[in-house]
Amino acid sequence: MDLILKYFPNLTDTQRTQFAKLKELYEDWNSKINVISRKDMDNFYEHHVLHSLAIAHEIKFRDGSRILDLGTGGGFPGIPLAIMFPECQFKMIDRTGKKIRVVNEVAQAIGLKNVVAEQLSGEEEKAQYDFVVSRAVMPLPDLVKIIKKNISHKNQHNALPNGLICLKGGNLQAETQPFKKIVSLTEIHDMFDEEWFKEKYLIYLPL
Repeated sequence: MDLILKYFPNLTDTQRTQFAKLKELYEDWNSKINVISRKDMDNFYEHHVLHSLAIAHEIKFRDGSRILDLGTGGGFPGIPLAIMFPECQFKMIDRTGKKIRVVNEVAQAIGLKNVVAEQLSGEEEKAQYDFVVSRAVMPLPDLVKIIKKNISHKNQHNALPNGLICLKGGNLQAETQPFKKIVSLTEIHDMFDEEWFKEKYLIYLPL
């Protein structure tokens, strides 16, 4: 928790409580269903919560924004973002039913009212959103093909035009090449100084 407060000191009491409860909830669920690798649980707040919040560092979603978390797994980046932006609506989808169950149970346990989680593939999701967020689900060109239909062109609520925001690591040159004129690549280590964030990036692509 100290790590979250280091970068986001102005959280409300509700947000602090919600973030503080996450580790125990995920440890409990992880003992029943393997949603996070066991060794990663020791670095839960750094590797999962703070990593997800790189998106909140880059863009402050305005109230009323609608965001789709595609391939959410156990709820990342969606759950931390839903805590951070309680007046925005989040839909989280994943192909794996047991992971969606964890997302729903965690959201309920911490009192998140702005989350809907459903077992769906990206191809099956038809609704439109201001932004699609994801964390290392698939190569960027494949992801863009699937989510293009889900980006709304009618309403622009935010400082950044509607589009895709995703978290990825490693050498991304080949993936970003088709979009090189419009893609924005931010090194997360420029936001958070922990060593683990080196060679991890936030990709923003207006669509």
